[in-house]
Parts: sequence; C-alpha cells; structure tokens
Amino acid sequence: MSLPLRAPTPRILLADCDQMFCAVARLVDPEGAGRADLLVVGGNARSRGVVCSASYPARAYGIRSGMPISQAARLCPQALFVPVPRQACGTKSREVAAVLQDWAPKVEAASIDEFYLDLTGTERVYCGESLEATARRIRANVLGRTGLTVSVGGGANRLIAKLAVERAKPRAGSGGSGVLIIEPGAEAEFMVLHDLADIPGVGPRLQDRLRGYGLVSVRDALRVEERDFIRWLGPHAGPWLYARLRGRASSSVEPWGPPKSMSREGTFAEDLARDEDLEKELLRLVTQLGADLRAERLAAGCVTVKIRDYDFRTRQASRTLPAPIDSNRTALAVARELFGLLRRRRRVPARMLGVAFTRFAPAAGAAQLTLLPDQSRPALESERDRALSRTVDRINQRYGPGVVGPARLSGST
Repeated sequence: MSLPLRAPTPRILLADCDQMFCAVARLVDPEGAGRADLLVVGGNARSRGVVCSASYPARAYGIRSGMPISQAARLCPQALFVPVPRQACGTKSREVAAVLQDWAPKVEAASIDEFYLDLTGTERVYCGESLEATARRIRANVLGRTGLTVSVGGGANRLIAKLAVERAKPRAGSGGSGVLIIEPGAEAEFMVLHDLADIPGVGPRLQDRLRGYGLVSVRDALRVEERDFIRWLGPHAGPWLYARLRGRASSSVEPWGPPKSMSREGTFAEDLARDEDLEKELLRLVTQLGADLRAERLAAGCVTVKIRDYDFRTRQASRTLPAPIDSNRTALAVARELFGLLRRRRRVPARMLGVAFTRFAPAAGAAQLTLLPDQSRPALESERDRALSRTVDRINQRYGPGVVGPARLSGST
C-alpha cells in the first residue's frame, strides 16, 4: 500500500529594496545625493509635499515617510532634500524583478520595492542548500546586477516573511545582517517578539480597540481565546487576528499580476485658486500617468481625481468607464469632467491635486467607447489617439522625458 505524498513545506521569501528611493536618488546624482549622508527624498526643503523616504541617519532625527517636508526640514535642516526620481525608480524596480525571476518560479510584486518569491519544492534545484544560503546568494546577485541592496526575510508564509524582513534590515544599531529566515515550527516563538502594531493589517483603529482590552504585544494577546476575539471584533476579524498571532497566514504567491492602481499627485508651493492653473497641473499629472500606464502595457477602466483644499479637506471623484482606455486625450477628458465636478461643489484654493487609474486590463483590450453623455464633445478613444500617445512615449524614451508633450506644459501658446 502506497503512502500519500506529503505536501512540500512552503518556502516563501520577501525581498525588500533597502531605502530604494534614497538609493536610486544616489545612483541618479552621485555627486549630490550620492555624497549626502543625511538625505530626504520627496521634494526640496521649501516644498509642501511629504517625505517619500529618508536615509537611516536622517531617520535618527525623527524623520518618517509621509511626514510633511516642512516638518522634516525643521527636524534636520542640514539634510539634503531632493525630488523623487520616479522614472529611474520604475526602471530599477523592473531590473530587480528581472533578477528575482531568475531565482524563483513564482514572483509577485507587492509594491515598487517589495517582491515575494515562492521557492517551494526547489530544494533539488539548489542542491539542498538552506533557504538562508539561497537568500544570501539572491541578495548578492541583485546587488551585482542592479546596484541596489535588498533585505530578505523568509519562512513558511507571507506574514512571517514580512516580519522577518523588517528585522533583517541592516539599520544602524538593529543588528540586522540583511537576511533572516524563520525555520518551520519556530513561528510561535518568533511572533512573541512583536507588538500588535507590527502585524500587517493591525492598523491604528484596531490597535486602539485592542489597547482598550489591555493588549499591546503579541504575548499579551496570546492568552485571549478565539471566541473572545470573535465577540470583540466580529466573525471575520476575530479568527483572522487569532491565526496571525500564531504566525498562520497565506503562503500564496501570485506571479506578476497587474498593479491594482497607479497614481500621480502634486503638492503646490502655494495654494492655487484659479481653475486654469489647476487644470494645467491636471494636464501634467495625466500626461505623466498615461506614460506610466502604457509602459506597463495596460489600459485603465476607472479614473479618480483627488483635491486637497487649503484647509486640508480632501475630496475625490471617480468614474468607472464602459471600456478601458490608455490614451492621454481620453484620460484627460474624463479627468477634466471629474475635476469640474469637484470644483463646482467647492471652489476654494487647493494645496494638492492627484489623479489615479484603477481597474486595469491589457492595453490590447482597449476599445472605442462613449465617455460622456454630452455628445457635443469628442466621445471616442480612437486608434489614432492611442497611436499618438505611444509615439510620444517612444520619442521621450529615446531623447529624454518631456521632449515632446502638450504645448501648455512647455509655456508655449
């Protein structure tokens, strides 16, 4: 009688680019950002945007991602503040992804700088070496081929890999060596080293609720029965948290699905009150975002416009389209309609404007569509629209960003 085959133990890695935006800024500008120990990426020190990333020495001054740049400049005025090198970051992200695909049969981009790898069943491929040894070779290969360092965390599922990579990062004083693998069976012991706030998905609101029950650390929460979590948090969140406290989570890695969203936004040096000034910024954002979309060979089925008013009130409007689009002209037509709707509702000075695309489909699936009920306006995305946008992309890729674009953005009339 043959025995049933045992399922292989999952071997999941998370490769996380170390300070990617800072690292790329240094590669792009080796004589400026490349020489700055205290580096903040997000905009110049007088801009009203937010911090995208900061070097580890700059973080020692209290600077964090998402912090207003003005606040970061007060905390560390001697730092060098530089804009986000968006195009270069996208290029480097694709380079890292290409390297990782050589090592794992399944790779999933969790973000521009995080990639899950599924190496389950590859023990023979790597001659029986440990997962830690493979992870260290991957790390060296990424550095050699892209110039970027990655930290790698690993274990039997995505949750453990995510928590492990945070402890693997070689921050000053952290003791991280760049790689940390949690062996199967050691998940519970590893989890008790964490606070509840460390667990992905346990956001500020849930933390506040749990704190109300006297729970701050994983060790605190392990003494609570599942039925109590269900009573406190409901039939979905209760069992979910109970399992995660014990290091149980999905090990599924979905290779190379399309991104869930793309967005561009800009915070202005001074509040903009005139519609014509805001529409010029809208044109800039849609033009940039359209190029991002076509670079991924995608079309968007939903457009969202977001405005943050002078008083920090944030509003947005979205439209789901009858069919996906990928031309600048059509995307701008939709964005202008949404912008007009928001401005009619509240016409006050604005400090930030943003555009996002979602509901993606392959670009080849884009079809002609009627966008607006007002038939007096152009209503179809034609093949000419799409071809024109792609031609502009090719010219800009060859000769440099912005060589060809809307005359209004160049100051021409």
